[in-house]
Amino acid sequence: MPSFCRHNRLIQNCTICSRELEIEARPIVSSGTPGLSAPRPAGGAGRGGVRGGQGTGSAGSGGGARAQGRTRAPARAGGVSVRRLARGAEDGYQSALVPGLKSSADADRLASELAFAAVRLELLADDPPGLIAEVAAAGDVEERTWLAFQIVYICPLDDDRPFASIEAARTTWASGELPDVDAVKLGPRSPHEPGRGVATLAAYRAWAARASSQALAFGGEASWTPERRFARVFERLALPGMHRDARYDLLVVLGRTGVYELRGGALQLVGDNDTTVAAKRALGIGDTLLLDRRAAELAEACEVPLESLDLALYNWGIGRRVRLGVPAGVEPSLQDVERIQAALGL
Repeated sequence: MPSFCRHNRLIQNCTICSRELEIEARPIVSSGTPGLSAPRPAGGAGRGGVRGGQGTGSAGSGGGARAQGRTRAPARAGGVSVRRLARGAEDGYQSALVPGLKSSADADRLASELAFAAVRLELLADDPPGLIAEVAAAGDVEERTWLAFQIVYICPLDDDRPFASIEAARTTWASGELPDVDAVKLGPRSPHEPGRGVATLAAYRAWAARASSQALAFGGEASWTPERRFARVFERLALPGMHRDARYDLLVVLGRTGVYELRGGALQLVGDNDTTVAAKRALGIGDTLLLDRRAAELAEACEVPLESLDLALYNWGIGRRVRLGVPAGVEPSLQDVERIQAALGL
């Protein structure tokens, strides 16, 4: 029976796993079609070229010149994006929790980001920074929910005034007005695309209107557990221009600040985004079910909430720390970092 590796390839076809297992890689086989890989003869001797010495006159010369001057238009990417993830040098590091990592430097960065992301969740619950404190404060749930959406959609900046853009653009739910997001500076994890205008914001208000209110849209069925409510609302929030990272973080903010009973029971790793790409690389698998299982095992072993993996994997994948409004002086304790490092075998 053929054996497949963690990259979903035959082991002998995978240059990475065949090297690790000391299996001779299968040589690349060229096409069996005669002449398919052979270079095209110069001077148009192939299709459309000069036949039997004819075409020596001006008409033939013109045709030859056109044939030689014709170039094939480059293929378009068709929306394919290439991400260059930060990578450490391979030094023999191995851990069953992160089987995709071969560098202790990569594992150390992941430990640091996991500790930071866990501190952020604690901060959201106990001492929310900036405008998030208004979301957590008692008051009209429709206004609190709308403010949370604007915070996530515009996204805090990574400077000394992280909520300045949100403060400048924010509107109230009761007014029915939409913030002019094209006029403000966006944070690093904002889903807004310049030039899109208010299309996503209008779609969000329409989504809430179909449920009669934001509270009913996020609340769902009273019988739902916080984990099921998180998963169901995440699916329903798949609005145009609202990518996976923004949907996930919005539910994290609303849950951790106590606006709704929401708790992530899975990372919802779907689509083409930095968090999902980083998870596949660190956890060494592309299958969604196995990703969720390995993510849960990683969170449990490191003693951090599963939701913290969302921001941790995102920051680890892009190679820098996005703080999402966490003040610059707030950092994880050395003990927390060392605990996670020990779990990762560092």
